[in-house]
Amino acid sequence: MTAADTLKELETRLRDLEATAGKAGPESAAALGPAIEALRSEVGRLRAEGGTGMGRWERVQLARAQGRPTALDYVERLCTEFHELHGDRRYADDPALIGGPARWNGEPVMLLLQQKGRDTKSKIKRRFGSANPEGYRKAVRLMDLADKFGLPVVALVDTQGAYPGLEAEERGQGWAIAESIRRMLNLRVPVVSVVIGEGGSGGALAVGVGNRVLIQENAWYSVISPEGAASIIWKDATKAPLAAEALKLTAPDLLEMGIVEEVIAEPTGGAHLDMDGAARAVGEAVSRHLQELAGLNAEELLRQRHDRFRALGAYTETDA
Repeated sequence: MTAADTLKELETRLRDLEATAGKAGPESAAALGPAIEALRSEVGRLRAEGGTGMGRWERVQLARAQGRPTALDYVERLCTEFHELHGDRRYADDPALIGGPARWNGEPVMLLLQQKGRDTKSKIKRRFGSANPEGYRKAVRLMDLADKFGLPVVALVDTQGAYPGLEAEERGQGWAIAESIRRMLNLRVPVVSVVIGEGGSGGALAVGVGNRVLIQENAWYSVISPEGAASIIWKDATKAPLAAEALKLTAPDLLEMGIVEEVIAEPTGGAHLDMDGAARAVGEAVSRHLQELAGLNAEELLRQRHDRFRALGAYTETDA
């Protein structure tokens, strides 16, 4: 059993004991007191240990933790005057990728949000954050507006990938993603993208072409999900933990490789345990990077963004 599994089991026991004590009489509740305190102490210790010794698969599990803040949870805590704009003006609206103008900590921005949903009903409605082509075409529409009105773009990335359904392919999924990447690359305004949970494949990259790319401590970002990689390499999705280790998809990995500019610390135990604390950290980081980018003109922003992504990766030159 991993440390994350142990912590999850102890948290479940603690919740059950606290619920039992709440329903019991005074004497029974008092008798349960020492056991509850002992469990709280152990849970607190494991949470405090946080990232020490935590494997990549455990980080993936934390990125998927029940109650982890969604994009709209951050918007509710950090933004005012958010006006969601609907539709791609070609086919339909997509609830998995939403956005519109807002004020981020008081500053006007254009938001691009991959929204997973908070409960079963909303997750199904939003397809767990996996957008159809119309979602990416809507993102392009919003980027056009951002360029027109000089609004910095803030993108919150949280998806395992674009929607893989037949209808999405029939409506040009690959082309829509490519168009979104191209449009974002050529924006003449500052762009800050933040991976707040899962960042999978082209579905994430479509709104991840920022002047600055940030990631929360327990989020992941990769060309493919661990399950997808395991299914291709070993023909066995249960080998996802092995794939996660090979992919080097965690925040510390990405910072070391220069794929992200900053890892945003999460509250002890993960963002799902303190949504307000997680929002404060994300809000401060994004505002700081937007302020730094405000000093660059349009040509400098374009050049910096192009140079940033061209520099990614490693290669060896050999004599012909």
